[in-house]
Amino acid sequence: MNTLRDPFSLRNKPNFNPALQILRQQSPILQSPILQSAQKAAQQITSEVQKTVVNVVTPAVDSAVESAKEVAKETIEQMSFSIPKNVPSFTSSQRDLENQAWSARFNQQKDLPLYKDKPYYSSSATAKRKTMLRRKRVIAIVVFLVIAAWFFGIFSGDVVKLPTAIKPTNTKGVVDWDERREKVKEVFLESWQAYERDAWGSDIYAPISKTGKQMGSAGLGWIIVDSLDTLMIMNLTSELSHARNWVEHTLSYDQKTEVNTFETTIRMLGGLLSAHYLQEVLHLIPSDPKNPDMYLEKATGLADRLMGAFDTASGIPWASVNLHTGAGIPSHTDGGSSSTAEATTLQLELKYLAKLTGEKSYWDKASKVMEVMDKLSPKDGLVPIYINPISGSFWGSEIRLGSRGDSYYEYLIKQYLQTKKSEDVYKDMYNEAMSGMKKHIIKKSHPSHLTYVAELPSGVGGATSPKMDHLVCFVPGMLALGATMGQPIDRARKAARGKPWGQRQEEDLHLARELMHTCYQMYAVTATGLAPEIAWFETEIPKPGEEEKVDYRKDIIIKPRDAHNLQRPETVESLFVMWRLTGDEIYREWGWKIFEAFVEHTKTKEGGYTSLDDVTVIPPRMRDNMESFWLAETLKYLYLLFSKDDILPLDEVVFNTEAHPLPMFDVPPHFHKADWRKVKEDAAAAAAAAGEVKKAA
Repeated sequence: MNTLRDPFSLRNKPNFNPALQILRQQSPILQSPILQSAQKAAQQITSEVQKTVVNVVTPAVDSAVESAKEVAKETIEQMSFSIPKNVPSFTSSQRDLENQAWSARFNQQKDLPLYKDKPYYSSSATAKRKTMLRRKRVIAIVVFLVIAAWFFGIFSGDVVKLPTAIKPTNTKGVVDWDERREKVKEVFLESWQAYERDAWGSDIYAPISKTGKQMGSAGLGWIIVDSLDTLMIMNLTSELSHARNWVEHTLSYDQKTEVNTFETTIRMLGGLLSAHYLQEVLHLIPSDPKNPDMYLEKATGLADRLMGAFDTASGIPWASVNLHTGAGIPSHTDGGSSSTAEATTLQLELKYLAKLTGEKSYWDKASKVMEVMDKLSPKDGLVPIYINPISGSFWGSEIRLGSRGDSYYEYLIKQYLQTKKSEDVYKDMYNEAMSGMKKHIIKKSHPSHLTYVAELPSGVGGATSPKMDHLVCFVPGMLALGATMGQPIDRARKAARGKPWGQRQEEDLHLARELMHTCYQMYAVTATGLAPEIAWFETEIPKPGEEEKVDYRKDIIIKPRDAHNLQRPETVESLFVMWRLTGDEIYREWGWKIFEAFVEHTKTKEGGYTSLDDVTVIPPRMRDNMESFWLAETLKYLYLLFSKDDILPLDEVVFNTEAHPLPMFDVPPHFHKADWRKVKEDAAAAAAAAGEVKKAA
């Protein structure tokens, strides 16, 4: 096996010749006027002369090429990346120096580096002498090959392009992003039209068998309502008219059906509220003058049926609710406990509905849940993944930022932003949680030292598990959003509510970049270019003296039971946020590669798109199921990733966890801001003051 390290995957490029790549890309000789004249002269050489020269030069050229390959191999080995043995400090002076060197190497902005492990250069005199000797040998071979190349006509064709992996990140003027955006729109239309044809009004769609079925006694709008705002953003007016007509005249939530409180809130309530916002506030599409508040009325009716889930002793909602009776229903597993993420991911939707309707009860129920959570004082801000609605206490000790834990953290920072940064308690809870995450579960894999988010099966203080759900890939976007408050980096660095950009923001942004790289590699290492549902990371530390070489396929372990792909959006969601906030187009390029993989491997013969059973084989086995978030999230985020950055700016809207955009707003005067920490502090201060007075008396 060739163990030569190749962090840019240059050898995987078609027709790649290391010697010629290096010569064409690196040699200053090839940029000289002499070469330009030589190229013109080469075009005038007759075929007869070329044949004559080839007969004479070919043997010598072959020998020179072989020598060049050996030199190139040695040069590449010298350029190979050394891997730090420990987790790096995000703010060390050494790291800053590396960032500067790395950005200068590829002519990038200092604050927007490509995700590559940074080279460490030897400064010894011996190393310098060896480097000079190698350079002289390469230059000599270059001169010889340039002369030979004139006769071969190598320079008369297209110039060899830099591999995508090392192109400068600023590709404006080169890539037609509008065209790529329209490609995403085309795929959405294909998916939507297949659903319209085969299963209109159904909640579950099987695109291969062309069938649909309901989750309850009648359609809940699981796919249609979830897709309303995507139809609006993509300006698909005829498809939207069809969907709106179904919602207005067919959809009814008065069904004897048990539904998950969380899923129904984020998909259905969030979808209806977002449609109302985009229609009535942003005027993306004209509203129906006969019934302009139709979406809001449907949302209010649904919310009223969900309120029974909050009728608990603690205020923590039941896992499910009966839509007909409005009665809350405990989970049938986990001791009747609710998922922590599900109980704490209802707030954006209910608070916006309260603002629209003036109904304070929605607001109070949403805030009460967060107060209960905070008063449990989770260690270092990290919460177990279950909470009991009766006792209001955590059930079990397992902690993870994947399933059942993820959106608790996401909604902390988004609640702070939703009310225009007026409720500091959510910012404080978020910062505590991020500090706890960095302290306990940010880990490095081997041999390539990918950064990943581990799990704590036994809670804080217990051993970590090197398991990371694809769901965790929302974290890079969350960290960037929390660091910049939704503003582009250049603006955010100047001021953050009148305060200078600080160490916490820099740390979080660095960590966001590193985790974004890891999430992308979860796609890049598979045969299909699509990520598995769960990845495991290699933790075995190499033996003393054993050198670690970058090979992401060795870091990421995919177990057979975890190899499926459900068309999830978390990675492209973070790519969208990272692109918006950093302006680094590498995130768009990664998104395009992921989109191409989806198109190549998940499109069915029947015209729809489906989830997969195994991303590690080609062709992958198809599951015959299209998730609603394929339309509501994955394709929406890809469309926005390739769109202009003034559409739904991140310092004006928050996306709920189902990608439904909702506006930021001022807290209505008659609503109570979340200030229970301040109340507690004031009470403690008052008690202390009273004690001092009593002593003095």
